[in-house]
Amino acid sequence: MAQVELVDVSLRDGNQSLWGAAALRTAHVLQVAPLLERVGFRALDYSSSTAMGMLVRTHREDPWELFRRTRRLMPRTKLQFIGTGFRFISWQNSHPETMQLVYDRLVANGIDRVVVLDPMHDMDAARATARRLKRAGVDEVVGALTFTISAVHDDAFYADLARQMRECPDIDRVYVKDPAGILTAERARTLLPAIKAELLDTPLELHSHATIGLSPMTYSIASDLGVQVLQTGCGVLGNGSSLPEVRRTVANLREMGHRVDVDDRALGLACDFFRRLAEADELPAGRPQDFDAAFLHHQIAGGVLTTTRRQLGEIGMEDRFESLIEEVGRVRAELGHPIMVTPFPQMVVSQALFNVMSGVMGERYANVPDQVIRYVLGSFGRPTAPIEPQVQDRILDRPRARELAAEPDPPTPAELRRQFGSSISDEELLLRAHMPAEQVDAMLAAGPAPDHHNPDLAPVLRLLGELGERRSVHDLALAKPNLRLSVHRRREGGARA
Repeated sequence: MAQVELVDVSLRDGNQSLWGAAALRTAHVLQVAPLLERVGFRALDYSSSTAMGMLVRTHREDPWELFRRTRRLMPRTKLQFIGTGFRFISWQNSHPETMQLVYDRLVANGIDRVVVLDPMHDMDAARATARRLKRAGVDEVVGALTFTISAVHDDAFYADLARQMRECPDIDRVYVKDPAGILTAERARTLLPAIKAELLDTPLELHSHATIGLSPMTYSIASDLGVQVLQTGCGVLGNGSSLPEVRRTVANLREMGHRVDVDDRALGLACDFFRRLAEADELPAGRPQDFDAAFLHHQIAGGVLTTTRRQLGEIGMEDRFESLIEEVGRVRAELGHPIMVTPFPQMVVSQALFNVMSGVMGERYANVPDQVIRYVLGSFGRPTAPIEPQVQDRILDRPRARELAAEPDPPTPAELRRQFGSSISDEELLLRAHMPAEQVDAMLAAGPAPDHHNPDLAPVLRLLGELGERRSVHDLALAKPNLRLSVHRRREGGARA
């Protein structure tokens, strides 16, 4: 029997998978952080450039300040950032020197664990990113083996990548990342031992989404196959398209004789906070999912699949959904079997949609989005398998491909300084370089974000807001045990309490 450690994904992947990366604000994170610190998680899957951009864009809150404030509340638990190594916030590639500045500022603001997620499994690129992370002072660099099912992604493929990661002096740990939730217990029994045999003493973790109900069973045997850390979500931020729910996972592991050293009371309080937040803000709770074998074929994450159905409905092509799913598999094979993890699902589905639409009145690849052209040009790294030559020629033999190929290199930090001035901080510079100016201006104008949030007060605050819009209401009194609140409208339209 083994000792199993946990990484909590609630703040980053749970929020992204179930709540569109938009629900959690600074006050929410700071309210629950002391509880998460007490639980005894090995690390938190804490943030990403996507999460940083959403915080600025949606809530006008400074992600760098959130990092610093969280670190003060959580001095022991590692805070994890996940990134591809070639971009920050925007979809456009960043200069390597700019990425070095990103990593330097992440460490300075409290991040001490970073996942290297190269979507192509380009080990030269992964090694370069890991080297920059260590240069920045990152304590733990975690190499990602992103699981998928294809003609080329067999156990030997992943075992060879594991060997290369173990041999890289700048990679400390490795995890198997299963974004589509398609790693079955049967496949795990061959895949995980093959990877572990190459890793030797390098620790192995498992991150598998619960999208079609497979991962709880896979988790139950993972520790017997060499996995030392499992990644889970708290309460309503587990299950569904997120990862397995933590309390059920802990109970299962202990029932099978494994040791999981966490503070159960603190864990319950953290789960309760997220439940109350979901109820107050009417957010969906993750639920155990039925098995859907179609995911093993198309590997499209739930959010992308829902968006695709809606788009077909908007253009009056609902009846072409099954044709689209077949075309997704065909396009993916022609493009070299990219793993269906952001940004590749969006690219593959968009191209498949264009092909299905063109098939009615034209031909496949008549229209190609810019991101697919950039992919074929190599902007995202080397594809795992060669791109179908005829498809590659068709995509690149168009004026737009030549325009994109002639795009200038991304600006260096020195060039960004000349553009944005020398008086702003590196943190603000990085936001301005990768986001619209009006969004960063709005964030700065909003001032510091609040650091306290009680979900139980949300209904009261909504009521007060609605009553405040009614000009006929002049006086309001609320009373309950240990609380009395009176609000009076001033003549000029203000209110005092």
